[in-house]
Amino acid sequence: MATQKRGKVFVEKNFAGIIEQREGLYSFIYDEEYLHSSQSKPVSLTLPLRKEPFEQKTMIPFFDGLIPEGWLLNIITDNWKINPRDRMSLLLIACKDCIGNVSVVADDNDEADEL
Repeated sequence: MATQKRGKVFVEKNFAGIIEQREGLYSFIYDEEYLHSSQSKPVSLTLPLRKEPFEQKTMIPFFDGLIPEGWLLNIITDNWKINPRDRMSLLLIACKDCIGNVSVVADDNDEADEL
């Protein structure tokens, strides 16, 4: 069975879409309701509002940039025993309450309550 990890992406506490890692592909797709809202804002300039998903074989650069670096990354990897190359797990652990207006919260039934 293929590994799948998902996160809900929020912009200013408004649900904006889903980021997902599945079968070696990362994708982000805006929520349809969010797209139709007059107050919706893009997650970033590199992820403009659109219906089509953004897909890449590596972590989407904007989201990768949310993951801490240096000593803070070391604390996260040591405390949660996460491989520093597992970018999706790091995103889901470390980016629930980021600096700025974007946050990412785990969206998998098994681990959502633990994270």
